[in-house]
Amino acid sequence: QVQLVESGGGLVQAGGSLRLSCAASGRTFSRYTMGWFRQAPGKEREFVCAIRWSGGNTLYADSVKGRFTISRDNAKNTVYLQMNSLKPEDTAIYYCAADGRYTFGRRILDYDSWGQGTQVTVSS
Repeated sequence: QVQLVESGGGLVQAGGSLRLSCAASGRTFSRYTMGWFRQAPGKEREFVCAIRWSGGNTLYADSVKGRFTISRDNAKNTVYLQMNSLKPEDTAIYYCAADGRYTFGRRILDYDSWGQGTQVTVSS
């Protein structure tokens, strides 16, 4: 497992942008698929996006496709989530997750390490 710490959340107006970061500890970070999930108040945690260890393959939820971009810098043990054209419905706690089993999936159970989350609030 790896330890994950998210940062970059905050309050932004609709139409604005934020970039989240997730710093990982662990020597094998570069071999992990990394994902972002989010959980809005009163709702279940949902998949946002994921990126393979090489950075060559990505997955996105339909709700964020074209607005969000996931990327990673294996030299810095960090994964990023660039969020543009934010909407009030994007308001949630955003969690970084690591998949050490190379599943490259959309399910919560595909990931075995989780960060504490960072709050993103989009005002209308």
